[in-house]
Amino acid sequence: MHQTIDLDHIIRLYRAYAGDLDRAREKQRKLLAPPTSLKAQLDDIEAEITYLLLRETRPETVVEIGTFHGWSTTWILQALRDNGTGHLYSYDVVDHVVRNIPEQLSTGRWTFTQGDARENLEKIPDTADFLFIDAAHSASFARWYIRELFPRMRPGIPVCVHDVFHGRRPLPFTEGAVVLRWLADQENTCFTPSRARAPEIHDRLNDVKRTLDLGHPLRDSRDNPMIFFTLR
Repeated sequence: MHQTIDLDHIIRLYRAYAGDLDRAREKQRKLLAPPTSLKAQLDDIEAEITYLLLRETRPETVVEIGTFHGWSTTWILQALRDNGTGHLYSYDVVDHVVRNIPEQLSTGRWTFTQGDARENLEKIPDTADFLFIDAAHSASFARWYIRELFPRMRPGIPVCVHDVFHGRRPLPFTEGAVVLRWLADQENTCFTPSRARAPEIHDRLNDVKRTLDLGHPLRDSRDNPMIFFTLR
């Protein structure tokens, strides 16, 4: 029985890993200090949920499609380091990330491939235990990974897709619209902490964070459009 990703489950993870998450947050805070060129793309909550799901599932193989400057990459690598196991395979058309990942995070646990993931499908491990997608946000890209990538992955793995809920609904003809339609066709559900889509969930998680002394923001953000689901 695969674990459903929902609010109760995420709150349990915040409480179970509060100490480790606090330490990871401070490491991430230092990575953003000047003179870094690292630009944080993920909101705190969606980055933290990614970390918590990685800690819980302890994947041996993580696939990240879309790195940009590496904020998500560093969060994933922090989780793998804290787990003491796992390897991250990252793909992007640009290589900004290479300059921003500390050696102590990358050594022995990270492989970066520059290029369009659609042209490197054979290099993406089909043994992935965790999939993180934050790349092209077009409908055509979503149709590609639903058609070509998802069938190569085993059922039951957690999947994170960014830039879905910037509003209460995704815009038509976007990645988010395609993914949500596919999930509905699969009779599958997703979890989002998006302030725009699920303000009650967003506020509840912030309340939990404050009770755990995790409320001080790493970055100023009011936008957290990511969705999380379990692949069927």
